[in-house]
Amino acid sequence: MRHTTIRTTVTKLLIGFLLLSPQVQAQSVSLDEVISIFYQRNLDLIAARYNIDQSFADAIVASAIPNPTVSFQLGELSGSNLNKGASATGCNHSANVSCGPAEYYTFSQLIEVAGKRGLRMESSTFATQAAENDFRDAVRIFTHIVRNSYYQLLQAQKYRDLTQEIVDHYQTITAANKLRLNSGDISESDFLRVKMESIRAESDLDNAQSAVTSAQADLAVILRWPEKTLQFEAQEQWPDAKDLTLDLNKEALTNKALQQRPDLQADKLRADQADKLLDLAQRLKYPDVTVTGGYARDPSNNALDSGFVGLSVPLPVFYQYKGEADKAQVNLNQNKLKAEQTELSIRNDVVSALATWNSTDKIVQRFKKELLTDALSVRNSSELAYNKGANSVLDFIEAQRSYKNIMHDYYAAEINRANAYYDLKKSLGTENMPEASSNSTPH
Repeated sequence: MRHTTIRTTVTKLLIGFLLLSPQVQAQSVSLDEVISIFYQRNLDLIAARYNIDQSFADAIVASAIPNPTVSFQLGELSGSNLNKGASATGCNHSANVSCGPAEYYTFSQLIEVAGKRGLRMESSTFATQAAENDFRDAVRIFTHIVRNSYYQLLQAQKYRDLTQEIVDHYQTITAANKLRLNSGDISESDFLRVKMESIRAESDLDNAQSAVTSAQADLAVILRWPEKTLQFEAQEQWPDAKDLTLDLNKEALTNKALQQRPDLQADKLRADQADKLLDLAQRLKYPDVTVTGGYARDPSNNALDSGFVGLSVPLPVFYQYKGEADKAQVNLNQNKLKAEQTELSIRNDVVSALATWNSTDKIVQRFKKELLTDALSVRNSSELAYNKGANSVLDFIEAQRSYKNIMHDYYAAEINRANAYYDLKKSLGTENMPEASSNSTPH
């Protein structure tokens, strides 16, 4: 909470400073460029967060074969054996005199049975693939976050440009009305009403510019503040629905999502991993075998040199690893349930996103076919009638406000449509990792 408050305060101070500073030339950037900048500056952090390297290291550990054990021992180190030596010609066994300490060399190797190592390797492979799908899912989610921030900036820009258009228009009307006032063509109250609307439009422009700067700062936070971020201007580009093959029906889109969504693939892989771990836990009751071999050199023995071999096996008499098997079964059930829940969530995502897309697309098409042309025509007609004295100033102002509101709603509809498009694309899991290129970073 404290860090959020500090960041908000710094952002507000920065916005205030920029509003008071001389305007700098904005740099137009495309959506693909912004996404590329984000991943150039954040890809390593995201990969580290989802433990991509850790999963590969775990795979190496899982495939490792137990190391052998080599031991060396000296025996028969009593004082009499050390102090009483044999003659230079050899050991006198009849005199019960030791010829030196005995030497024992032992080698032992643990051998896993019942395919335990193979199950660990298969389980680790599933875990690695699941981590890779987690990373792909992070790409899907973070790309969507960047797009949302980009279109928030674009929406703020469109509102600012619209407000600037209104301000310019009112300035022209105010200048013309001043001449009409001087000539007695309009009353002073009518002139003042138009002038007040012009001042209100200028205040709206200040607020719109502040909103643009705030949206730029929000985008800068997501991009980790690359150079000239606060000079970025979003290009006016709208998504093309043809990429989604929206002619498919709801069921086809849902099946496509179930095949492509990386979060579902990760959950299924973890369920497969849990299944292997259950199999491994059930096989723990089969004891592993330790093979031992060695060589002994004992000068005090009739047989000077000898070898030996042996086997050791722990007997699962009192405990047969039932607890491990039960825990593995619970883990498997939980992972299967999570995969089922993710599948239900994906179905809901696709249905909701498709419905939102259809709705927002119809609204935008309605604006383009009728409302935009009608609003502009009403404004121009009202202005012409007012200039000729055939319309009241209130009707003129109302027409101006109606035009502004229609355009404001249209830009909001366009942004909603773009967000709905990418919501549907996100629900289908069609995101691909953008190619990081140093040339794509604006300076």
